[in-house]
Amino acid sequence: MATGILDEEQFDRLAGYGTEQPVEVGHCLYSSGDHSYDLFLLRTAAVEVIREATPNEPEHLVYERGPGDFLGELSLLTGQQVFATVRVVRAGTVVRIGRDALRRVLAEQVDIADVMIETFRQRREILRSSVGSALEIIGLPDTAETLDLRTYVSRMLLPHSWLDATSVPGGALMRAAGISAGELPVALLNGTVLRNATPGILGERLGMTYRANGQTPDVVVVGAGPAGLAAAVYAASEGLATVLVDGTGLGGQAAKSARIENYLGFPEGVSGEQLSRLAMVQALKFGVRIYSPCRVAGLDISDERQPVVELEDGTRIEARTVIAATGAHYRRLDIARWAEFEKAGCIRYAATELDIRGFESLPVAVIGGANSAGQAALSLAGRGSEVTLVLRSADLGARMSAYLADRIHAHPRIQVRRESAVGGLTGDEKLATVAIHGPGGRREELPCRALFCFIGAAPESDWLNGIDKDDKGFVRTETRESPLPFQTSAHRVFAVGDLRSGSIKRVATAVGEGASAVSSVHAVLAGH
Repeated sequence: MATGILDEEQFDRLAGYGTEQPVEVGHCLYSSGDHSYDLFLLRTAAVEVIREATPNEPEHLVYERGPGDFLGELSLLTGQQVFATVRVVRAGTVVRIGRDALRRVLAEQVDIADVMIETFRQRREILRSSVGSALEIIGLPDTAETLDLRTYVSRMLLPHSWLDATSVPGGALMRAAGISAGELPVALLNGTVLRNATPGILGERLGMTYRANGQTPDVVVVGAGPAGLAAAVYAASEGLATVLVDGTGLGGQAAKSARIENYLGFPEGVSGEQLSRLAMVQALKFGVRIYSPCRVAGLDISDERQPVVELEDGTRIEARTVIAATGAHYRRLDIARWAEFEKAGCIRYAATELDIRGFESLPVAVIGGANSAGQAALSLAGRGSEVTLVLRSADLGARMSAYLADRIHAHPRIQVRRESAVGGLTGDEKLATVAIHGPGGRREELPCRALFCFIGAAPESDWLNGIDKDDKGFVRTETRESPLPFQTSAHRVFAVGDLRSGSIKRVATAVGEGASAVSSVHAVLAGH
């Protein structure tokens, strides 16, 4: 791991942004649960970074730092609640740098910024993997509510510990905290018990939901998939005050992809989740203010010069421009007991490590004929599952990249059912079998413990009040009235990615659209 130690000249240059102060042994520079903290340079003092004791774990030393080093991790940039305590173990002096000054450092001192960002990222990974946690999640591993919560904390890179409620440690902690089965999932945060926890409840407690700072942003990006993340990165890197909001966490549909092999620059492939994490760190580096979960309810364009993004909780975010990147979601099948098995965690809409876990070596089915379905089938088969891939088309290569189709044809644990559809689900509390209806009236009843669904997409466009859309709800752009690239029927509102009518549903295309839309934003702000 990089030590984060700067050379003497860099240290002194960075110290010029702060104020020197003495510290004594035992003093805490910041503590787990604090809502914010400053950057500290250790001139002569030494500290230990610890996980404070929880009902389930004793106090734990994460690492130590000494003179010449600096403190902090990603929460310095995200504004999240602090996850570790820093205690002075050798008296001396430190240099304190406030958050506004830190932003100037990241913008003005490129060599120092590179060291700091990489060190912050690595320290977050250490916190995520270290023993004990200020955030503990207890739940039943195969329920939809637990999966939603675990997916959120994973996408937002939150350090946490996971406890299966049916395990001995999980049961012991539930009894110690007075938690009943009907209150799961539960999040324990610095001693506070959040019962029936959701991403919204946890995000609000951690300080990750929207907070105004008195400044009208140049651009509000709604949606943190590849298109939204790219728009935010390019806007902020070009000096625009940028806010990024998302209803569920970072990554969008791409975060659900187990492996993307045709994205430029990653010859060995990259998971959608990993790509999203890298983009998040990049956005934070340039000063993007990221808030999630923040569900958007509507758009007020009554004032042509200042669109307003309306959140579900009634908050209104006034902006100079808006980039809509809320994408699309996979449709559900109108089949008896679908909602029941979905709630039980047996129907999934992603094939990440978290989604696949627990179904290794079990029979599963994948519905869909595009790349996401192909990636899911291969990922599941690679974990030992017997996979049935169900697609309406007669040709596996009609909508899927050739390299994926070829691998699926060759894989001994994947059976393809062409011109077919899932027509029924059976099981007691958990899914046991699926009925597949094929050509010529053929009907099969196959064992199936989980169904992974990747069928046609529906746009997340209901919130775009007053914006022109096509007959399927996708947003029209670049019309005669809106000549700028990605401009909608509202002069200061732009649409990119899967949300946009006529877009190509590929990660690389979404990134390109998000980045390109920023040029149109500049044109509008310049008085176009």
